[in-house]
Amino acid sequence: MNLKLAKFSDLVPSKLPFVEGKLEGHKNRKNYSIVGPGVAEDISQSIKISSPHSFNLGAVSAMPRNGSGLHSHTTAEVFIVFSGKWRFYWGTQGKDEKILSAGDIISMPTNMFRGFENAGDQEGTMFVVLGGDDPGIITWLPSVLEKAKETGMALLNDNTLIDLSKNNIPKDKTLLNPISSEEIKKFDNYNLSEIEKFIYEFPTRINHEIKLNENFKITQILGNHFQNKNFSPIINHNTGFSLSILKSKKGKINNLKFLKPTVMFSQTGSWLIKIDDFEVNLNPKDTISVPINSNVNLSIDSEHECLLNCVTQI
Repeated sequence: MNLKLAKFSDLVPSKLPFVEGKLEGHKNRKNYSIVGPGVAEDISQSIKISSPHSFNLGAVSAMPRNGSGLHSHTTAEVFIVFSGKWRFYWGTQGKDEKILSAGDIISMPTNMFRGFENAGDQEGTMFVVLGGDDPGIITWLPSVLEKAKETGMALLNDNTLIDLSKNNIPKDKTLLNPISSEEIKKFDNYNLSEIEKFIYEFPTRINHEIKLNENFKITQILGNHFQNKNFSPIINHNTGFSLSILKSKKGKINNLKFLKPTVMFSQTGSWLIKIDDFEVNLNPKDTISVPINSNVNLSIDSEHECLLNCVTQI
């Protein structure tokens, strides 16, 4: 079971995970691969839990005014803000934006350019769930690749990262060609009102909580079921996984069973997780992968309401 446990303090981040990682506004950040490799371009990125789950879970931390450049994905990308304030911006010009805070969630549509930036005054952290065992590659706007090359960073035609100030291009490789202006036109653009239906803002949670037992409540963010019960999700977006948030101050849930790959990670509070004969305290930012068909018991004993995120393959 220890192979399925990811204590955040034990994770090894990449400090240069993507091609734009040396640019001002993008270099003071860390990328974590918790479950699966994610979409990091750093081939040396440490992966804590490598077994396939049909989704990837990662995290990113950044200092103020740092984050990602405009990019696109071919699979789902869901951001769960753990701490700080984050500015999400999108479109080929990056003109539309939304500020999200701790507990807020955004599920980004595919085939659109998006970026994010720490809009707070101290280091912030987000969790990121990506669809599929292989979430594919990142597509960057040509302007991002051009600016990155000025710092020595580039992508090869197999999408691996190379530092041209330290290494020569391998004889069997070439530099990746940026997408054309015609290809850029094929990407979708959304205005703020269209994106807001993909956003859950934490202060509205009380309107969506459903009682599971005397001491536990659930908020269904994505997907329409948890265990054998059906729920209406706040965000109607087909990501390939469900996202449920459990809330309690002092309580227990016993005999949970998950029939598909599932991970749990603590948003707030120290959760006692018992899986068959294994027992662990899951502290904030810690993650555990739950074996299929195992017997799971959850308990919490706190002075404050605590939150546990649960992601399950649909």
